[in-house]
Amino acid sequence: MNERIYGGMASKAGGPPQGIGGPPPGVGGPPHGAGAPSEGVGGPPQGAGGPPEGMGNPLGFLPVGSLMMKFAIPSIIGMLVSALYNIVDQLFIGNAIGPLGNAATGIAFPFSTACMAVALLFGIGGASCFNLTLGMGDKKKAPYFAGNALSMLVILGVIISAVTLIFLTPLLKCFGASPAILPYAKEYVRYTALGFPFLILGTGGGHIVRADGSPKVTMICNISGAVVNTILDAIFVLGLGWGMKGAAIATVIAQVVSALIVVIYCFNFKTVFLFGSHLIPSFKVVSRICSIGMASCFNQLAITVVQIVLNNSLKYYGGMSKYGSEDPIAVASIVMKVNMIVFSIVIGLAQGTQPIESFNYGAQKYDRVKSAFWMAVKTGAAISLAAFVCFQLFPRQILGFFANNNASEGYYEFGSKFLRICLFFTWLNCLQPIVSTFFTSIGKPVKGVFLSLTRQILFFIPLLIVLPMFFQIDGVTFAGPIADLLSAAVAILMARAEFKDIHEREWM
Repeated sequence: MNERIYGGMASKAGGPPQGIGGPPPGVGGPPHGAGAPSEGVGGPPQGAGGPPEGMGNPLGFLPVGSLMMKFAIPSIIGMLVSALYNIVDQLFIGNAIGPLGNAATGIAFPFSTACMAVALLFGIGGASCFNLTLGMGDKKKAPYFAGNALSMLVILGVIISAVTLIFLTPLLKCFGASPAILPYAKEYVRYTALGFPFLILGTGGGHIVRADGSPKVTMICNISGAVVNTILDAIFVLGLGWGMKGAAIATVIAQVVSALIVVIYCFNFKTVFLFGSHLIPSFKVVSRICSIGMASCFNQLAITVVQIVLNNSLKYYGGMSKYGSEDPIAVASIVMKVNMIVFSIVIGLAQGTQPIESFNYGAQKYDRVKSAFWMAVKTGAAISLAAFVCFQLFPRQILGFFANNNASEGYYEFGSKFLRICLFFTWLNCLQPIVSTFFTSIGKPVKGVFLSLTRQILFFIPLLIVLPMFFQIDGVTFAGPIADLLSAAVAILMARAEFKDIHEREWM
């Protein structure tokens, strides 16, 4: 990668970078204009005597509310746009093909969540390490976290794509595909697998870009992909009648667009120098990134496992019910995608707090850490409550967006019941991702990983296995809300204990 020199803020008091010369801040440096470094090399912003208390990064002194607006809103938009990739495909496929097409996207969904797991492992992990290191004032070490993360995103994307294409049919059967669904799922994944490296780089790289202080670029990256996907879906699926293949090709092209924006930005980092040597994977750097990013990664892997278990449970117990296997799988796929909209807002909100919490925790400004956290909780709770009301009042209308005239009455009957019950505790769902991201941001990955596993692995999967033994398909329906309630309770207890510890440190 070509060397870049970045203007902007120095790491401490706005003094010249190491090796340029000049006294340290506060020791009597030359007056303005007398031997100061040239523009773009260092020094305080024009017209300002440097930020307060010698802190060169705005994360350490700008109002938390303003920083939340700057980082959280683009992050929310980015996550929403990412969710729209699957939602848009679902809408066009549902209207063009019907429930079997929707069921096929549900069977294929674990591939997407597995890619997201890798993207968040190195995206969130790399971004958190990058910001934590900058917060400690180490601008020499920080770019290694960004560069290594970007390299690993590409490498693992290629590996996952190859494994998927080689073992496509057995993987789809393992994910719950029935004989009626399998041909649609194969046609869809055969093309989308080619885009996995671009999906992973575009998603994970967006977090690195945001950590570098460019949340708007991350937003543009995601919005561009979503717009391209929507336009091409309309052309390929409805206009040309390509069906599942058309939706898949549209998705891949959109992912390529997003990934290219990330690649272009990599040549223009703002806060640090980024050399080609920073891209060479180092075991020490990669292991640190993984330790921090595990919480977000495991959360996505847990969703992957849950989707597989859920598909197989609905295939088995649905086949024993009056609804059959295909309609319940189609409904569950739609409900998961609809819930992703709300969950994406909350996750985007949590991710928007990550640079603020990481930097200020590293700088020991705990009041700012707490302020960002509680702002995220209050906003997430309001959004989740609004979604709960919509899910309870308009389930049939929501399902109707994803269906054509081939949809049976059983599709609407089971779907309305499943949506209302499964998402009953939506208003509490904001707590787990916000608290989990908080632990990741402050460099406590073990707690973050544990909390990310509570809802999906510790509670939902055991309930999904046990309850249907007694209540058949109704047991599948009730497993979700019970798991939501239990995981929210654990998140509250863990957050309370951590903030008690922070409060004690403030008075030491």
